[in-house]
Formats: sequence, structure tokens, C-alpha cells
Amino acid sequence: MDFAKQIQTLLKEKGVAQPTLEVPPDYAMGDFALPCFLLAKELKKSPQQIASELAAGIHAEFLERVEAKGPYVNFFVRPSILAKTVLTAISQQQFWEFGKQQRRVLIEYPSPNTNKPLHLGHVRNLVLGSTLARLLLRDGATVIQVNLTNDRGVHICKSMLAYKLFGNNAEPREKSDHFVGEYYVRFQKEVEKDPTLEQQAQAMLVDWENGDPSTIALWMKMNAWALAGQQETYQRYGISFDKEYFESEIYQEGKKIILEHKEKFLQDETGAIIAPLAKYKLPDKVLLRKDGTSIYITQDIALTIQKMKEFNPDLQIWVVGNEQNLHFAQLFAILDLMGVKGKESFYHLSYGMVSLPDGKMKSREGRVVDADDILTELEVMAAQEIAKRHDDWDEERIRTTAKSVAMGAIRFFMNKYDPAGDFVFDPKSSLSFEGDTGPYLQYTHARICSILAKHKLAANPDVSLLCMSEEQEVIRQLRKAPALYNKAVIELKPHHLAVQLLEIARAFNGFYHACPVLSAEPSVRDARLQLLDATRSVLSEGLNLLGIDAPMEM
Repeated sequence: MDFAKQIQTLLKEKGVAQPTLEVPPDYAMGDFALPCFLLAKELKKSPQQIASELAAGIHAEFLERVEAKGPYVNFFVRPSILAKTVLTAISQQQFWEFGKQQRRVLIEYPSPNTNKPLHLGHVRNLVLGSTLARLLLRDGATVIQVNLTNDRGVHICKSMLAYKLFGNNAEPREKSDHFVGEYYVRFQKEVEKDPTLEQQAQAMLVDWENGDPSTIALWMKMNAWALAGQQETYQRYGISFDKEYFESEIYQEGKKIILEHKEKFLQDETGAIIAPLAKYKLPDKVLLRKDGTSIYITQDIALTIQKMKEFNPDLQIWVVGNEQNLHFAQLFAILDLMGVKGKESFYHLSYGMVSLPDGKMKSREGRVVDADDILTELEVMAAQEIAKRHDDWDEERIRTTAKSVAMGAIRFFMNKYDPAGDFVFDPKSSLSFEGDTGPYLQYTHARICSILAKHKLAANPDVSLLCMSEEQEVIRQLRKAPALYNKAVIELKPHHLAVQLLEIARAFNGFYHACPVLSAEPSVRDARLQLLDATRSVLSEGLNLLGIDAPMEM
């Protein structure tokens, strides 16, 4: 039963043409509430009077009571009916309502450079991009995940130049992208002593664009190292792409497209080609420099058009940090200026900065937490905690569980915040088995599985017995999960679902401490075991949507 729709039907019968219900933040204010402010003008009565009259005239079997509270009508669903409705929907797999959207969605992420390994900021990008893909797939969309690797430019040449000058033809003895990254850091240190290195790096880029054989050979060697290492990182994080693009393969096409649409743009006195964006209330943007060389946005124009031709998406999402907000506003405006149709389908998922407890990361100084290192650190810490809890487990069992817990810790931490916000990532607190963490959710799930493994569920338990406040709190939090999942899909913000999973786990643990399960009278025990199984089911599905394992033991 859709209680909200049933209540809206009752309200329409009482003359409320378009009843808009809210879910109060506290059950003391009901399961649903109708604010009467907008009705006052139409009915020429005070909101309080309207609320009182509506509350007095609405009755239904599924409603325990209807109350007027100031300008609100509060609706309380009968606990026994709420329990039966929610738990039946979960047990019959009619709870989530997946598969409604038939659309093609293209997600581009994480778009790294090939001059260093992926770092903690990329981890947020990887988690957001892959979680969105999971949410949209479950909603019925065809999802295409693509990655643009930025493998050309002066920043790439800086690593190449440092290796050429100081590398002595060394081969990687460590993970190969870390090896390349050391030379990017080395360049930044050396340029402080010799500022001419900046000009040398720029000259190397010119040599690359002119096809100088030795420069191309060095670029190919170092790019291969970087790409191989980054691919290992993607595999560790469980990430794969349907298509990979490389800047080196498309930047020339960008120049060609700009020249083909030259009449849409301006040319300044130096010969540079500029997009006039005043009508979009944006600053003008250089598209080709005076020497004819392209800039980053030029290749984005080409790639956007190419992706549209290849995949014909209904929605294109770019997962990129908020420091690029202006870039994407200009990109979308330039495409519109060029007459490219589909601007309404472009969406920049802008996200905030991830910092460490001691401050912001700076890759130029080598002061950065790499994606590999943070995951390894979390796996080691998780293994230590699991070994303390299970002295009878062998090393393989500990290692496998630790990997699951470490990934759960990092994915949940990255997913629990609104993408727009900044946050501090603390590895130690992210691994806590208590609090707002992935391991807390995983441990709650494992705890339920441990209980259910020892006790068979009854065939037809009387779940209408679940009327205690702690039981009802779990059921109400479970009931909210599909709506929060849908909100996450609509707004492209996974934190709505992540936060709701925490609410479910908190409610369950509060119930489990307050209400005996196995020692309860048999009919109550069976009903409570059914509640455990429903909670397990929703937590398992919710964690899976976030890309997190739901372990049966921890």
C-alpha cells in the first residue's frame, strides 16, 4: 500500500485539489503531514482552521489517528498495518521499485593525467562516478562509463624532462605510475634552482607536437608506465570503463572543429580565436592561441561531439571537481554557440575538495596520499582489527575480509557527504566499527546474518505484533529507503541513500539492545526475526548500490 497516495486520495475527496505531503523529521509529528498555508488563500480561512476541519473529517482503516497541529494536518499510520505492509513488500521483493527509467546515460570520470599516480582526490571521483553508474543501472538506464586520459601537455613534459635529465634510463622498480610521479615531483624541486626548466618543458611540448622521434619515444615509454600503473589502481578499486579516450588522439580534431566553426567566434589582434560568451554572462574563452595551438577546452569540445555521435546519450555527466565549474559552464555555452544540440542533457557533477587531517594535498611537493597507499593502509588497519576479533581465523580469511572492510570504509566515507561539500578524510575514523562509517553498516549486516544463520524464519509470522516504539522506528526507517534511493537518482547525489542506511542501522541497533529477540515469546520472536531479515535485505541492497560488500561475518 502506498500510504502517501491513499492519504492524497482522501484529501482530494475533501476538496484539496493538489495535496502535497511532507515526511516530518520526527514521528511525534506523524508519518505524513499536510501544510495548509497554500490552501488559506484559496479557501479564505486560516491555515489553522483548515487543518482542524480536515483532521476532523478524515478517517481510514490504515490510519491510527489524524491530528491538527497548528497549520499542519498530521497523519499517523496504524503500526500493525505499517509493519505488515513494509515487511511484506521487502520479503516479496516489491520494495525498491527499480527499473523505471529507460534512458542512455554517459558518465565521464576520473580523467587523470599520466604524470603521476591517482591520489585521494581521484578516489572521491572514482567512488562518485562508479556509484552513480550503479544507481542509474538499477533504475533501468543504459549506462556508458568512459575515461579521458590526459596524456599530453606541458605537465606531462615536466615529468619527461626530469626523467631525461636525472633518470639515467632507470626502469621502474616499484609500481610504474608512482615511478613516473617521482619525476614530476623532481621537476618541481629542480625548477626552483633552475627556472629555465619551464622553458625547456615548453620546448619539449613543441618537439612532441612536431613529432620529434626521441621525444615521442620517451613519451611513449613513460606514458606506458603511467597507464599500466593506473590500470592496476582501477582494478583494485573495482573500476572498469566501456571506452577509454586519450587527449593525444583527439586534440587535433578539436582544432579542426574550431576552424570549421570560425564564423561563430572572434579573432583578436594577435590571431587568437576567442569564443564571445557575454550573452551567457560568462567571460570570453580563448579556443586557439595565436600560434594555432589548442588548449584544454578545445579537446573537450571535440570529445563531447564525438561521444554524442558514438553513444547518442540522453544525459552526459562529467564528474569533475568544483575548481572546474567555470570551465564546464564555458564548455556548455560554447557548444550551444556552435549550434550543437543537446545542451539540456549536459551535467557537470561538481564535487568539493578532500583534505587530510593536517591540510590540503599538494602533488607538486610530493605531499599527497596516493590512491594505492591509502587503500593499502586501510587494508592493513582492517586486518589488524579483524585479527583481534577473530583469533581463530586463518590469514586468508582475515585478508579477504580486510579488503572488503577497507573498500567499504573508503567508499562509504566518500559517498556519505553531499558532493558539493568539502570534507576531511581521516583513515582511522573511517574504519571504526561504530559511528557513521561503512564498517559500522557492514558489521550491523554481519551481526544480523550471524543471528539468522542459527534460527530459521517462520513461514507466516504475525508481524502486526511489531508495535513497540523501537520496532516501529526500524520499520519507518526501512520504509524511507526507496524514496531516498529515488532522490539520489534524481539529484545525482548518492549521499541521500548513504545517510539513510545509517539511519536504518542506528534504528536497528537501538531496537536490538532494547528488545530481546531469541528469548521473547515465540510469536513475538518470529516477528522480530522477520524484522531482522527485512533489515538485512535492505542493508544488503543499499550497500550493493553504493558498491560496498555486505559481509555475512566480520
